[in-house]
Amino acid sequence: QVQLAESGGGSVQNGGSLRLSCAASGKIFSFDVMGWYRQAPGKQRELVATIGNGGITNYGDSVKGRFTISRDNAKNTVYLQMNSLKPEDTAVYYCNIKRPLVPAYWGQGTQVTVSS
Repeated sequence: QVQLAESGGGSVQNGGSLRLSCAASGKIFSFDVMGWYRQAPGKQRELVATIGNGGITNYGDSVKGRFTISRDNAKNTVYLQMNSLKPEDTAVYYCNIKRPLVPAYWGQGTQVTVSS
């Protein structure tokens, strides 16, 4: 059973930066699609970014150009560098890993709060 531990969340002012990390208890394989999702109060959970085999990335429109997802399979870790943060980025951010034939793994979430 893979366990995910997110870290790096916190409070920052408008325009600030944070770097989220998600460390997996087990080995991360190249075929694992790793991602970050977020959910703000009163809103549905939305895709932030994913990174798949070969480093192919996908970003939600609202974060494109500001956030960068990366992964280090050797360290079993996925990162989310968040720059130019806006108040609307305030949400609980969840780490996600999807591999073939098994349900996705989710972290417990880490709070990111951006003040205006």
